[in-house]
Amino acid sequence: MKTRGLATDYDGTIASHGLVAASTSDALQQFKESGRKLILVTGRELSDLFNIFPQTRIFDRVVAENGAVLYQPETERVKVLAPSPPVQFLNCLRERGVRSLSIGQVIVATQETYHGVVSRIIEELQLDLQIILNKGAVMVLPREVDKATGLLAALEELGIAPSDIVGVGDAENDHAFLRICGCSAAVANALPSLKDEVRIMTASNHGRGVEELIARILASDLADLPAKFVQPEFL
Repeated sequence: MKTRGLATDYDGTIASHGLVAASTSDALQQFKESGRKLILVTGRELSDLFNIFPQTRIFDRVVAENGAVLYQPETERVKVLAPSPPVQFLNCLRERGVRSLSIGQVIVATQETYHGVVSRIIEELQLDLQIILNKGAVMVLPREVDKATGLLAALEELGIAPSDIVGVGDAENDHAFLRICGCSAAVANALPSLKDEVRIMTASNHGRGVEELIARILASDLADLPAKFVQPEFL
């Protein structure tokens, strides 16, 4: 394939325990210097991301809040792609004792232990919202909003077709955007359900796996990619 860009998840993919290794940042920079585009696709809110990863400017676009917010690092332009969470919904969550509540411009997130409570509130209020799981977290977003819709918005601005993108992730919420990429990959620490769907599995975990994937793209543009699946190659 002709790879024009890399779309990568943050937590559990380029980052381990929230942090990105210097070698991974260097590999991302090398990828960008090859003339290709970098898109970060994360469930994190922008303010949280800025605090933990100040090198966001390395990316051409950042899809935040699991597809609900689009950020252009070069200009610092923020584009909200969906409506804010209903106030009635937020009030009910608090009244029902939902703790560890994180509220973004669109996304509402909490721990998976509150899944049942959140689901019942959505049903009772007849809200057009969905629950997306992410390794122990519950994320609530408007229906039809996910990492795939956010990535499509980013690619439209960049003028790149999804078929020209390699995507890489590790968790449940990554299924959506990986399915629309021309080539999908999972790092070695990814959930088994994700590994079952992708075309490439890296031999290494987290950022080292992404470094491995980038090296392979830069070396051959995945010219050796079989029709369906690639077993890990230890570099």
